[in-house]
Amino acid sequence: MALSVTETLIKPLEKFRKEQLGAVKEEKKKFDKETEKNYSLIDKHLTLSARKKDSHLQEADLQVEQNRQHFYELSLEYVCKLQEIQERKKFEFVEPMLSFFQGMFTFYHQGHELSKDFNHYKMELQINIQNTRNRFEGTRSEVEELMNKIRQNPKDQKRASQFTAEGYLYVQEKRPAPFGSSWVKHYCMYRKTAKKFNMIPFEHRSGGKLGDGEAFFLKECTKRHMDSTDRRFCFDIEAADRPGVPLTVQAFSEEERKQWLEALGGKEALFHTFNRAIVPRPEGGAQLDKMGFTILRKCISAVETRGINDQGLYRVVGVSSKVQRLLSMLMDVKMCNELDLENSADWEVKTVTSALKQYLRSLPEPLMTYELHRDFIVPAKSGSPESRVNAIHFLVHKLPEKNKEMLDILVKHLTNVSSHSKQNLMTVANLGVVFGPTLMRPQEETVAAIMDLKFQNIVVEILIENHEKIFRTSPDTTFAEPTCLSASPPNAPPRQSKRQGQRTKRPVAVYNLCLELEEGDSPSPLKEDPPSSSQDSLSTPSPTTSAAHGPPGLDGNHLAADGGSCGDATATTVINRKARAVYPCEAEHSSELSFEIGAIFEDVQTSREPGWLEGTLNGKRGLIPQNYVKLL
Repeated sequence: MALSVTETLIKPLEKFRKEQLGAVKEEKKKFDKETEKNYSLIDKHLTLSARKKDSHLQEADLQVEQNRQHFYELSLEYVCKLQEIQERKKFEFVEPMLSFFQGMFTFYHQGHELSKDFNHYKMELQINIQNTRNRFEGTRSEVEELMNKIRQNPKDQKRASQFTAEGYLYVQEKRPAPFGSSWVKHYCMYRKTAKKFNMIPFEHRSGGKLGDGEAFFLKECTKRHMDSTDRRFCFDIEAADRPGVPLTVQAFSEEERKQWLEALGGKEALFHTFNRAIVPRPEGGAQLDKMGFTILRKCISAVETRGINDQGLYRVVGVSSKVQRLLSMLMDVKMCNELDLENSADWEVKTVTSALKQYLRSLPEPLMTYELHRDFIVPAKSGSPESRVNAIHFLVHKLPEKNKEMLDILVKHLTNVSSHSKQNLMTVANLGVVFGPTLMRPQEETVAAIMDLKFQNIVVEILIENHEKIFRTSPDTTFAEPTCLSASPPNAPPRQSKRQGQRTKRPVAVYNLCLELEEGDSPSPLKEDPPSSSQDSLSTPSPTTSAAHGPPGLDGNHLAADGGSCGDATATTVINRKARAVYPCEAEHSSELSFEIGAIFEDVQTSREPGWLEGTLNGKRGLIPQNYVKLL
């Protein structure tokens, strides 16, 4: 048994550490070395006197640009490698453990019955590993595609930002006459709507800020003339509270100076936006009209007649030229009516499936709409299976009628495809990988959107597995109100604080239909935090909800009675009414009640504890989070 541990567990993990983690460490060393080289060259370049010969300056500029391009390529490769190792370790670590357990159960004959008891856990884990591996492959290809887009058009791919302009600038710090002045690198951020300018001294070599930042309101910005300073790419900014005392700053290049001048409202600015680039979608003839439904039904009929058992259905793609030709014929009313895909051998099944996917991708808006995109992602990230289904059931019925009708037709077909998975190998999980990005493509192609790919896949899996319930029954309105599912309810009341003297956090391992977006997903304005020198984690944390910090969306009418306040912290006002739970809750203290959605409480009254009610459930009296119930 000890020998098998070495072969099945220790050696595979050791191999992963040496080959995978070791490769990443080498990439980091290379990246750190090139980072040092790049910024050293920039520092040297920026100290170059403007009075040098033009040929000398041009040669220096060319050298810096070449070095910057090389550093840019290396940075992209390093980020891609980090993402890959984060995803790879999810199955590289677990798989040796599974192999080890399998060997252990086989070795112990007397543990045969115990092995059978654990069999369903092993099967579930194997499915999860395969799904994780499939999602890893899909995510990696998407990341590589985005990296190529960035490499081809770096200026068009700007990261998402709440600021009009942000980046590094050298700020001149003046000293007494004998000592001259010094130039200190700062990370600067400017918000045009508020005219607020933030500066944080930053040292790249040490990997962090050097001191406290400074913020002021901008009065004006002026381009600095060459004859007034020994440095190039300079401009002055003046604070509203310090009139007549301009601050001289230096950009990295003339282009960046023009961009800053444009954002700050200075002179000689060129139009340029620092916001993320909106990637335009192809403007084909695909529409959600009668012709679109004809195309969908014709393709589905052909697939189910000729190729429902073909291996890799929808995953194997057709020849691009043939797909485009078929799609063009389908878009033509006359040719579409004459086209017989069910009995024609001219069109391979993979060509038909690719044309169907291409049609869905060519729609001006994805079937599940940009508006509800974030709402669909939220329940996929957390919660029990039942709560996920209920939330997505509710959201599907918020779709426009044509979108819902076409989605119904498509998902019904995918359910049929998955029922033949023993022949075509297209399980629900595999279909989720194929159709997740098609049905739920994001409006803006960012790295954050790519990280949501696996949750798009989960949404499609839920639609396929629960087609009859979602599309043939009406959602239960007691589970969610329309305002509860919005990404950021405009008038949501503040969450209640924790009970006095109690824990600082109250996680609940269940999903609430009114689950608030995680901080990284919220579209509301972000706090003006200084930039981090490290990349955000590429792995997705498991969000939790809190009873003490409960779901938003309930207004005062849910709790107030006879003009009283449910949150009175100084006196106990007797309400003596019944209440119904609109969210599930798990007690973490003996004084609290655990309950499911729909539970009815008797003799409900306010508590001295702010944010809590008292009530009786099944003969037991205890505390109830006030924003988890609705008074009857």
